Amino acid sequence: MANIIDDETIEYVSILAKLELSKEEREQAKKDMGRMLDYIDKLGELDTEGVEPMSHVFPVQNVFREDVVTNSDTREQLLANAPEQKDGMFMVPRIV
Repeated sequence: MANIIDDETIEYVSILAKLELSKEEREQAKKDMGRMLDYIDKLGELDTEGVEPMSHVFPVQNVFREDVVTNSDTREQLLANAPEQKDGMFMVPRIV
C-alpha cells in the first residue's frame, strides 16, 4: 500500500517542527516520510499471532527493598566530622 505524502502534509509538519524548508528539502522530506510509512506498513504484514505485547525486549522487574526505619545514628556521631558546631547543630558561614 503506497502512502502518499502531499505538500500540505509537509507544510504542516514543517510548521510544527518550526522548520523552513526549501523546495528541494520539501521534496526530499516527502520521499523520506513516504519511505518511513511504507516501512511501517511492511512491519504491519508480520505475523504476530501468539506474541504477547511487551514494553521491553528483556524481562524487567522492579527491585524494591523493605523500608525499615533505623535510628542508629546519634547527634554526636553525625556532628563528629563537622568543622564547626554549636548547640548540637552545624555551623556554616553566613551567606547574604
